Order: sequence, then C-alpha cells, then structure tokens
Amino acid sequence: MAKLNWGMIGGGDGSQIGPAHRLGALADGHFNLVAGAFDHRPREGREFAMRMGVATDRAYGDWKEMLEGERKRADRIDLVTVATPNSTHYEITRAFLEAGFHVLCEKPMTMTVEEGEDITRIAERTGRICAVNYCYSAYPMIRQARAMVRNGDIGKVRLVVTNFSHGHHGDATDANNPRVRWRYDPAMAGVSGQFADCGIHALHMASFICDDEVEKLSADFASTIPSRELEDDAMVNFRLSKGTVGRLWTSSVAIGRQHGFDIQVFGETGGLRWHSEQPNQLIYTPVGGRTQIMEKGEGGLYDDARRLSRVAIAHPEGFPMAVANIYCDLADAIRGETRDGLPLAAAGVRSMAAVHAAVASAKAGGTWVDARPPMFR
Repeated sequence: MAKLNWGMIGGGDGSQIGPAHRLGALADGHFNLVAGAFDHRPREGREFAMRMGVATDRAYGDWKEMLEGERKRADRIDLVTVATPNSTHYEITRAFLEAGFHVLCEKPMTMTVEEGEDITRIAERTGRICAVNYCYSAYPMIRQARAMVRNGDIGKVRLVVTNFSHGHHGDATDANNPRVRWRYDPAMAGVSGQFADCGIHALHMASFICDDEVEKLSADFASTIPSRELEDDAMVNFRLSKGTVGRLWTSSVAIGRQHGFDIQVFGETGGLRWHSEQPNQLIYTPVGGRTQIMEKGEGGLYDDARRLSRVAIAHPEGFPMAVANIYCDLADAIRGETRDGLPLAAAGVRSMAAVHAAVASAKAGGTWVDARPPMFR
C-alpha cells in the first residue's frame, strides 16, 4: 500500500511535542514527511525542514505559504499536523480543512466553544478528517480498558478517578521562562492554564474508557504562583451522562511528581487502574478476587489492544508509539476504514466546552455547570 504524504506546521527545533509526532508518524511506514512550516521564523523553519529531509520547494516559511503551495500540487499532502501555540489552532485547522486536507490538531483544538463547533461542522461538511491528539487514549492497555468496560467485564461503572499532576512548573524563580510563561498567559493559552493543558487529557481519558460523555462539572481553580493569571492547580468533580461519578485533579506545581497521569475506574463487579509511567500494565481487580496485572503483548487481550502492540511482552513502546497509534488509526481512516478509537473534532469541542464550564464554575465558587457544547445538548 502506497505511503501517504504528510506535512507538519510547528513542532520545529526545540519543540517538546514535535519529535513525538515525527517518530510516531513515520514509525509504521504509513506516512512520508514531505512538507513543513516548522517555525514562526521563516528562515529557521526552512532550514529545519531541509534537515528533516524535506525538499527545498516544500520547506515553507509559514503555514499560509504551505497551504498555497500544497493545494496546487498533484502530489499534495494527505494529512497536516498542527503543532503550533493554542491561539493559532483554529485559523490553521479551518483553512486546511476548507482546502480539502485532513488535519491532526494538537489539543486544545480551539480557544472557544464556538470555534470548536465551527471546526466540527466544517469537517462534517467537507468530509475531511479532523482529529485531535489525545494520544494517551491510544496506548494499547487503555484500548484494553475501554474494551473491558464495553464488554461488561467490570459491570456498570460507578466511579472514575483521574489526575494529571506534575511539578515541573513549581519553581517560582522559573516563572518567566518563555516555555513555561505562555501556558499561563490568556493571550496564548486561552481562558485556562493547567486544566486546558493537562486536565483535559485526564477528562478525555475518563470519557474514553467509560465510553460516555461529561454532562456537568464543578471546579475549583488556584494560581499558587501569584504572577500567573491562569490556574496552575485545579480540582474538578464531574458527572457522565449515564450517571458515573467523576473526580479529577490536575496540577503543575506538585513538586516530586514527574508525569503524574493515572486513572482508576470502579464498576459494580471490578476495578481497573492504569498509570502513564507504567503504560504497559493494566491492573484489574474482580470483585471478591485477586488483583491481576495485565501486560501489553500477552495473550487473551481484546483486538484493539493486540492491534496496537508492536513488540513482544515486557518490551516497552512508550509515548511516541502511543502517538504512532494515532497515526495508524488516521492512516486507516484516510484510506476509508473506520476506527472508533480515533479522537475526532467532536472530542475537541467537548473538551473546550468542559474548559469553559470549569472556568465559569471556578469563578462562581464551584457551582455545577453544564459541560456540554450547545451542539450536543
């Protein structure tokens, strides 16, 4: 099967997420990197693209130049990844969708709910795929957990508890570091800092595993470093549409925690636990039974967990391969095969609605707020 043509906007030299996208997109032979506008500085972006093996005429100075260049080509890109600052996601994603390109956008997909709804409708109207990089949902053992919930292996889900808390922004003397500062600047990050950055990964994961959607929430935000306008710590209670109780903590000032993303799902007949720092393992406890450690690559796993595992049991694959699994599902979807685990624009707009609901709730002292975007109420 012929490889698909892939291009990238943002994610250049020094980017935190760029290398994971390049490793992921190229890992399984589905894509060739043929175009890019990797930096807001045109010369640096072109130079980086050529270092990545991109031909000179497809090493673009900015995304608008890339759009115009690619839309005229017979061998135009099949997919573009948008890995730029949050405030630019909507404009770039919309332009490429309207021009007939498939898009993978970093989260959050947009800055406002209205923008998210617009992107969702454009994707529906154009028939183009707009996916959002909720890559943690593509770990094989997360797919196993979702399949177990769907299959009734732990009964009706009563409670889901999740957190994404780290301490890497906890040093107040480093608060003016440009790589840190923008995350708490409303002009760059939007209405929310830590919750929009990390918390929505945890919220999406709760919805994904439980195969349900967030209906309402109550939030408490804190800016523990006074210079920050946006929150660096948040506690969110939520309810899923089928009645599941949800609890979420997210923080960037939890010094001593490294990655800190984990989730526990408690059902009527069993419980599941997964931690991103040991992503190959899913902990399963049946009611009245012994706790079991389920390993990626072992026999007896559900189809989606087996499909997205590449190497033998006990060999770690890690974060870039979770990103690679998103690209595997994207390649299948572009070629016409449905992959229901792929997080699409609807997931992006639901996350943005939850962000704005949490901001409103926190400002109102934790009152419960409808967390659904208007188009899904």
